[in-house]
Amino acid sequence: MPPPADIVKVAIEWPGAFPKLTEIDQKKPLSAIIKEVCEGWSLGNHENFALQIADPTGSYITEKNRNDIKNGSILRLTTSPYQTALQLHERIQSSSMDSKLESLKNLATASRDITFAQEFINLDGISLLTQMVESGTERYQKLQKIMKPCFGELLSFTLTAFVELMDHGIVSWDTFSVAFIKKIASYVNKSAMDTSVLQRSLAILESMVLNSQDLYHKVAQEITIGQLIPHLQGTDQDIQTYTIAVINALFLKAPEEKRQEMAHILAQKQLRSIILSNVIRSNTRINDEMAHQLYVLQVLTFNLLEDRMMTKMDPQDQAQRDIIFELRRIAFDVECEPNNSGSIEKRKSMYTRDYKKLGFINHVNPAVDFTQIPPGMLALDNMLYFARHHQDAYIRIVLENSSREDKHECPFGRSSIELTKMLCEILKVGELPSENCHDFHPMFFTHDRSFEEFFCICIQLLNKTWKEMRATSEDFNKVMQVVREQIMRALTLKPNSLDQFKSRLQNLSYTEILKIRQSERMNQEDFQSRPILELREKIQPEIMELIKQQRLNRLCEGTCFRKISSRRRQDKFWYCRLSPNHKVLHYGDLEESPQGEVPHDSLQDKLPVADIKAVITGKDCPHMKEKGALKQNKEVLELAFSILYESDEYLNFIAPDKHEYCVWTDGLNALLGKEMTSEFTKSDMDTLLSMEMKLRLLDLENIQIPEAPPPIPKEPSNYDFVYDCN
Repeated sequence: MPPPADIVKVAIEWPGAFPKLTEIDQKKPLSAIIKEVCEGWSLGNHENFALQIADPTGSYITEKNRNDIKNGSILRLTTSPYQTALQLHERIQSSSMDSKLESLKNLATASRDITFAQEFINLDGISLLTQMVESGTERYQKLQKIMKPCFGELLSFTLTAFVELMDHGIVSWDTFSVAFIKKIASYVNKSAMDTSVLQRSLAILESMVLNSQDLYHKVAQEITIGQLIPHLQGTDQDIQTYTIAVINALFLKAPEEKRQEMAHILAQKQLRSIILSNVIRSNTRINDEMAHQLYVLQVLTFNLLEDRMMTKMDPQDQAQRDIIFELRRIAFDVECEPNNSGSIEKRKSMYTRDYKKLGFINHVNPAVDFTQIPPGMLALDNMLYFARHHQDAYIRIVLENSSREDKHECPFGRSSIELTKMLCEILKVGELPSENCHDFHPMFFTHDRSFEEFFCICIQLLNKTWKEMRATSEDFNKVMQVVREQIMRALTLKPNSLDQFKSRLQNLSYTEILKIRQSERMNQEDFQSRPILELREKIQPEIMELIKQQRLNRLCEGTCFRKISSRRRQDKFWYCRLSPNHKVLHYGDLEESPQGEVPHDSLQDKLPVADIKAVITGKDCPHMKEKGALKQNKEVLELAFSILYESDEYLNFIAPDKHEYCVWTDGLNALLGKEMTSEFTKSDMDTLLSMEMKLRLLDLENIQIPEAPPPIPKEPSNYDFVYDCN
């Protein structure tokens, strides 16, 4: 007979005693259970004790999380969170340097637990730590010369504890004084500072800027880009990552009118070239967090173009009209005539003719072409940049097309406007950076005017593709579709420089695109004759079973999931995997991201598959209903899923990427006997079914398959042709 569901068998440790095997009744109050355990070891004042999970996280057991205790768990009897907080609160104020250092080290570890954090904060612990940073450290600085390692550790543990406590979101960031901000900023501004202190100081500044507009202004007064630049010139990638994160935070929170000014300062300080040489082209492999910060910087830089992209041209603005005159002057300089020559009608006729050659839709007043937003004035900016910085290519394109027959000319003006709009869509200009994206392009860090150079390469590609397609004005949209495909395919290869991007485009000619399309079409070819459809239906269950087995095998291998909190770089991981017999999910917390599979016996918690009631995805997940900007992020919502078990208990997941999300939701649905409906299942089904069909039909190549089966012949009049071999 199985044990009752409310009874959990565990081991409980107590220092200096043998562990006890005991049963916990989940219906009993936690205080009563702790009292029984204390009485077993003859310990009084049971209210001063608590139970902890006996693992590196040391999480306290509370009424909220007690249902996470599973059979076979190892618990530890320890002092209650309040008593521990009280002791550490007192000891970190000790006059003994050794005692203070040890207490701060313990505080930094204990602060990861929200139950302890709440108790320590209730004792006004945050204020104590900030006071120690503001004034207390000055006393220790006298000892810095003779006890430099001790001073660095002391400050490091103080700041670590502060960061951990603030990460729980219990205390508002708006409560901190200017003196505290100045002190944290001073650690960043110093040329020689302990690495761990610098790292935590940068993390605190980033959180301040992101969580409070008021603190943004205060931090911006204390920190300059020039003071942050030296940290990028070192070799420590973590420091470089935190530094770029602070720059991104300042960029993101800056008022719109100050962003362009900040971008100008970044250009003056040569931030781009420093990142290129010290980060992107360094010998150290770029990790995911650095890739994310580079992606955010790339997005924020391109978002500076949004203002011009959404600005319509004013046809009456003479300064703006002069830009169009400049385009005409550069293209047709030899044909220009003095302004005082000829009649007004003749000059108008001449302008109209030239504007037509330039490929504008409105030949009389081309300013009207730039009233469409997007791309607005950004398209005109790109055209002028191309005309001035790539003058030979510009003149060649314009004159080449103006000498063609009307029906085959590639309209430069119209093409530039549509291309600018397309590039803004590809680079998502105006959209906020995604929380989980790492998609930065090294080539955009190789030039101060990378978007304009990107445009210059692509407009020449468009003209080349137009000629290769022998296009007419009616084919304009078709050409744009091909150009988009060429650009997207070249970007997928992540070229390291604009020149490399250009050479990749050279290999993606229109002929090559046709070959790729033809190949893809053949791979996806779907025969519609009845015998083929019947064969597909017959094969489909076999393929679905194959996909199901693959998904379950992947679940058996397991996946490392990241615990996402309000402070993104707090790398807390947990691992989940299915047992080989497909009956139990093993999961548990990890100190760091694993390099391979994590064995079952190192995962503390278990969830029987038989207890799973449902799999919930997206915004219906309980951890997606919590408040906070991160939880509202669209990409995080698309990667979230939860397992509902027992009555209303949940195991919550955020997949590392879309592929893992599909693998896990498919695998869990397969375990529950439900249909696998992910887009990856559909893709795998199409691919495997197509391959299997082609293999089975290989012997029928070039043979016409009839729509209907051949008729069965009539029976013979006699069977004399049958011989009995016996």
